[in-house]
Amino acid sequence: MAIKKQFVKTKPVCKVTFVIDAKNANSAAVVGDFNDWNADLGSLSKLKNGTFKATLNLEKDASYEFKYLIDGAYLNEPEADSFRWNDYAGSENSVIMV
Repeated sequence: MAIKKQFVKTKPVCKVTFVIDAKNANSAAVVGDFNDWNADLGSLSKLKNGTFKATLNLEKDASYEFKYLIDGAYLNEPEADSFRWNDYAGSENSVIMV
C-alpha cells in the first residue's frame, strides 16, 4: 500500500494517488471524508500487476479520514500520516494531511 502526494502550484489542491496491493480482490475503493464515504466515488482501477490505483484531487491545508474498501472489508493504510479513533465506526481510521 502506498500514498503519493503531488501538490499543484496553480490550484489549492493536491493530487493524491492511492495504491493498494490486492491481487486476489475483485473490487477496491478508497472511501473517506473527501467523498462522503461513497465507494462509487472512490473506485480504484485494477492494474495488470494486481494492484489497485486511483488519483484524487483533495483540497490543500486539510486532513481527511479514510479507509480502503476491499471486497467489502475495510482496511487502513499503514503508511497514513496518522490514525484517528472514530466512535461511529468503532475503530481507527487512516488520516491523510494535505
